[in-house]
Amino acid sequence: MQYREVGNTGVHISEIGFGTGGNAGLMVKGSPKDQLKAIECAIELGINYFDAAPDYGSGVSETNLGKALRELGVRPIITTKVEVREANLGDIASHVERSVEASLERLGVDYVDFVQIHNGPVGTRPNLEGRDYRILWIEDFLGRNGALEGLERIRRAGKTRFVGFCCRGDDGGPVRQLIDTGQFHIMNVVYHLLNPTAAMPRPRGMDVAPDFGEVIPYGHEHGVGAALYSPLAGGLLTDNIAGGGEPHPLAAAERREQRMAQVGRASAFRFLSKGSGQSLAQAALRFNLMEPGVTTVLGGFSEAQQVEENAAASGAGPLTAEEMARVEMVWRAS
Repeated sequence: MQYREVGNTGVHISEIGFGTGGNAGLMVKGSPKDQLKAIECAIELGINYFDAAPDYGSGVSETNLGKALRELGVRPIITTKVEVREANLGDIASHVERSVEASLERLGVDYVDFVQIHNGPVGTRPNLEGRDYRILWIEDFLGRNGALEGLERIRRAGKTRFVGFCCRGDDGGPVRQLIDTGQFHIMNVVYHLLNPTAAMPRPRGMDVAPDFGEVIPYGHEHGVGAALYSPLAGGLLTDNIAGGGEPHPLAAAERREQRMAQVGRASAFRFLSKGSGQSLAQAALRFNLMEPGVTTVLGGFSEAQQVEENAAASGAGPLTAEEMARVEMVWRAS
């Protein structure tokens, strides 16, 4: 396992991180035995970064993660998040404090290393409704009693060491505005073979949305690390799904139709695994790690075998010039 520094924090985390979200299902719906097996496997392979959030299973994932870590007697680097919803807009800063306190209790720790706002910044006031937390007005990040103020409070209280936010696409301007404050250390962002716009201009001929606005190199230049979520495009960039197979039984099914409609695009990259001695997932992760601004790639795991598969991509080196030439041909045709 190789390690990279998170921005300018001095904290070095594994190139492959352990995501605990509900899409892969393990930390929300898996058995305690299987959860423990996967986490123990991750620790043994050198994975030292675990990414959590209260929204993952409505707190269940955090509870399960904390229980497993205590049973194993280990304390890795942990990120958790705060979801800002319509009901929290009156005093976001206090909501941040309450949310983090609840996460710490579920995780069974006194502090976490990173806390991120799970919303992505946007330049105009969004119409948040109900449980939606996907985006948040930039003024609600930076204004009085806003998200940044709440993050500063928990840092001063020793509840976290560093803070960050998430990117949701079509948000390059507001993301840069947050980076320019100098107050953030890490961002979660999408970057993969099916949508590389977080690190490069949209390839000519490629029809893809949303546009992530090359925020990874901008963050890298300004000392902000990048943790990639959904690096395998929700499982599309795996030999199983790209080859027309069924998702893992634990994997979330709510976006199944949308995911399966994208299989044709993903299957164009299957040349990366045919006769190469690597899986499509490993090739996709090697592509991710070629970008200097990427700090860690968050695997969403359904079982321990996937942890082993992903971890093997660290230190495997970049894709070859021939492989990248073929990748670019696929982009031009998509």
